Formats: sequence, structure tokens, C-alpha cells
Amino acid sequence: MKKCCILLLILCFLLGGCAPAAQKQYNAVYLDLFDTVTTIIGSGDSEEQFRQEAQKIYEQFLVYHRLFDIYNDYEGINNLKTVNDQAGIAPVKVDSAIIELLLDCKAYYELTDGKVNAAMGSVLKLWHEARSHGIENPDDAKLPDADALAQAAEHISFKSIVVDEKASTVYISDPEASLDVGAIAKGWAAQRVAENAPKGMLISVGGNVCATGVKADGSAWVVGVQNPDGGEYLRKISITGGSVVTSGDYQRTYTVDGKQYHHIIDPATGMPSTYWRSVTVVCADSALADALSTALFVLPLEEGKALAEECGAEVLWLDAEGKQDTTEEFQ
Repeated sequence: MKKCCILLLILCFLLGGCAPAAQKQYNAVYLDLFDTVTTIIGSGDSEEQFRQEAQKIYEQFLVYHRLFDIYNDYEGINNLKTVNDQAGIAPVKVDSAIIELLLDCKAYYELTDGKVNAAMGSVLKLWHEARSHGIENPDDAKLPDADALAQAAEHISFKSIVVDEKASTVYISDPEASLDVGAIAKGWAAQRVAENAPKGMLISVGGNVCATGVKADGSAWVVGVQNPDGGEYLRKISITGGSVVTSGDYQRTYTVDGKQYHHIIDPATGMPSTYWRSVTVVCADSALADALSTALFVLPLEEGKALAEECGAEVLWLDAEGKQDTTEEFQ
């Protein structure tokens, strides 16, 4: 499910303590990963030292970005586009990271009863094409064809994704099916990179925020949850580790006949979900947080709370009227 999580506004420069004089705080910003903004914040004895560490993190992300890309080919790499191109034709030998990602996608599919479905590529492609055309040609903006959506929805079974761990291959048995891992790819990559990053860094990939420990001065990081309508933050969250992820209806939108349509598609209807304006998830694992932020966005409140409790996650929901609901321990 193609999804760009809302960019959580990092307030570390505005709130909390400052690093000791010997450990100044630095940041690096990259614009070419996962079609979003990636920010790395940390401290070091020198800016050069920080830049070296940030470059290592960037290079790890770049590997995942290329492997999980469904739109572009890269010389010498079998990525998810390669797998999609070979749907119904032949298995594709892939990097172990793709195998691990897809096994996790299967687990999240089962955990969320299909609300997070990496095999929804056929449906999401139609929305991506309609949105891109509508943004470039606003006077000719249209919804995807209803018959085409219905036909595409016949080809979203995760059973068609055949993962052979031993051979390190992936095969899509249905030639009309395709993979789109946008619902968890950024969070999954952020989690893997954070596990190997130095302590005391904050890594944000399009709103998938991971803390690898407290700041250099021992204080917590403070992350602001963006208000969809602007103005003050909805909440300010202090974290010393783990992840914060937000999904919302106000990014990657386009307008048809005066109505705005967003990119988070409910697998049950094939249409953008209308339960929430935004959902923010706080938990230890960024991949799980990313998956949950999508699943909870397409679930009503009580079902969402049950899933959050099952996963040990804390959640903030914002509805269309501006009302906030949270899990019991979110405060």
C-alpha cells in the first residue's frame, strides 16, 4: 500500500536540553530516498565525524531504497520492480533484505487481517496514475475507473506472493498481481538502519522517526505531531528510544470535482479511507509502527484500539471534527 507518512516535525532544537559543548548537535538532510525527506540528527566531537556517520546511514538507506523500488530499474540489481515485471513468468533471485521484508509483510498482512497488504499493487497503481495525472492536469482530474478498480481488486491476494527462503527467490503466481510495499518499507528500512546506527541519534524518513537513544546530554528527544490544519502541534512526544510514525489524509492528495482524495486506500473498498485525518503510533519497532499506522487508519476506533493493545503500541487518532482519541497509556 503506497503511503507517505506525515512528516513529524522534530523539535529537538527547540525543546529539551542542548548537547554539552564538546558534543555539538548536527543534522543532515537528504531528498532522494523513498520519495520523501530524510533527516538525521546527532552529536559528535566534530561536524566531520557526524557527517561521516550520517553518510554511512544514508548509504544503508540507499541500498533499501533501490531494492524496494517498484518504479525504477538499477543496473545489476533485482529489485521489487524486477519481481513485478516477472509476475506469472518466473521466480526472481533477490537480495536477502527483500526476502526478510516480504516475510514481515506477510506477518503484518495476517496480523491486520489484510488491512496492510503488500500485494495491493494492482489497485494502488490505478490510484497512483490517477493522482499523478490529476496533479499535473487539475482541470482533467478523475478518479480511477470503477470497473478497472473492481477488476484489479480480484488480484490482491497475498497467496500469490511465493517466497522461497532457501533459494532466495520471489515469484508472483498471478500475472495480474503486483507488489507495493509503501505501507511498511520506510519504517522497515528505518528500523534496520537504526539498529546499526550510533547511540543518541534521531532518524526521520518521511515521518518515520527512530531514536537510537537519548541525546548526548541524557535528555529525551521531543517530536511534534503535525496539525493537519496548521497551527500548533497536536501533541509533543518525548522519546528516548523506539519509533513514532504518523499517517494522514493531507499528504499526496489531489482534487476531483472539488473533493480531495488522499493516498491511503482501504483494501475492503478500494477507496481512500474516511475514518481519520491522522493516526500516530508510538512503539519500539519502526516497521510495526509503520504497518499499524496504515492498518489503524482504515479501522474504526474500537477495532483499532484492540489491535494496538495486541501489539503493545500507543496511539493518537484525530477525526474529521478535530476530536482526539488515544490509547490509555498514550499520555
